[in-house]
Amino acid sequence: MRAKMPSRRQVLQLAAGGALFAAGLAPARTQEPRITALIDKARGGTFIGERIGVISQALIGSRYVAYPLVGGPHKPEQFVLRDDAFDCVTFCETVLAAARSFAAADFAPQLRKIRYRDGEIAWGARNHYFADWALNNIANGICRAVVLPDAAIVEKTVSYMHGLPVERVGLTSIPAESVLANAGRLMTGDIAGFLSRRPGIDYFHTGFIVAGKDDALTLRHAAKSKGRVLDQPLAQFFAENGVQHLSLLRPQEMWTGEAIV
Repeated sequence: MRAKMPSRRQVLQLAAGGALFAAGLAPARTQEPRITALIDKARGGTFIGERIGVISQALIGSRYVAYPLVGGPHKPEQFVLRDDAFDCVTFCETVLAAARSFAAADFAPQLRKIRYRDGEIAWGARNHYFADWALNNIANGICRAVVLPDAAIVEKTVSYMHGLPVERVGLTSIPAESVLANAGRLMTGDIAGFLSRRPGIDYFHTGFIVAGKDDALTLRHAAKSKGRVLDQPLAQFFAENGVQHLSLLRPQEMWTGEAIV
């Protein structure tokens, strides 16, 4: 997730961005007005899933970009804030951070907490593997695991990213059929991570669940194959991509620190 080219769009620097410049941690791209407007628009949502739904829907059509983040084993990490283009993970991070913000100044600290272990802006502290992303965002109280019938813990060795150590991780594995059969137990804003069957890779994609009428489930995601953020029936995504197993996370309600079930 490393950007190759700078954004061409005019950007505005927030107070949070100014603090980063003062600290010598200049963000590669600063927050644009659209995300501020969406935070204001979603503020009335009682539950975090409602706010995720409002914000993510407004970003449908945004373009997909590969490697949107800046940093590497031998390249200084830069804190990237942008709302014009995403990969699958930065789409989820951006929407989740905005949904957890009740003012524009909240956005950057929330994004740091979600993207980096202990909020440290460093390449080594970035949640590169989605397995680590899930683990760290459960540990910090932002999400919790959703467990459905026939779920199991599957251990896998991941080693596909240059410069990172080989990891042995435990992945919560829910059969795709169980997800569809228990659709009524899912909520808008749930985050789906799709397990890869390839050696060395933990997950191949992620996105938000949107729960509709009559237990209809939609995946809202930034898709490389489609070149944009879009909605897609979850069952169709399963069929097109041969999905057999996935993990589910549920963002926590901020005022209690507990999920509403």
